[in-house]
Amino acid sequence: MDDFETVRVGQAAYGKGVYARRRFKKGAAVGEVTGEVIDTEGYDSNYCIDLGGPRRLEPGAPFRFINHSCTPNCRFTWYEPLSKSDPLPNTVWVEALRVIEPGEELSIDYCWPADAAIRCGCRSPRCRGWIVDPAELPVLAGR
Repeated sequence: MDDFETVRVGQAAYGKGVYARRRFKKGAAVGEVTGEVIDTEGYDSNYCIDLGGPRRLEPGAPFRFINHSCTPNCRFTWYEPLSKSDPLPNTVWVEALRVIEPGEELSIDYCWPADAAIRCGCRSPRCRGWIVDPAELPVLAGR
């Protein structure tokens, strides 16, 4: 099934966002994140997903536009190699963390490192104030 049959890209509070076209159950695969796998040491962008080692997935639409929330309704997931000799994954999925209703904006927790953190405006009642990995929030206490 084409991801654009299950989600759509539309205007959001901050640029573009991804919205459900149908209901998703908790644990359901919302769609596959497709794009270019880049295997270059030090490559970084605002959208790339760390695949391990120097490998990054530069996602294409629609999931390139999934926004951050401190209380997300989705997460990225992939199959971990069973052993060190197995290849690292190239396939990333968006998984529903709870029931998602049609028209609802999809979100993930970006969990950025403290040195890349920016102010958060997700408007969640549990907003951390920063787009940062919760474990690294104490590093930002002096900012």
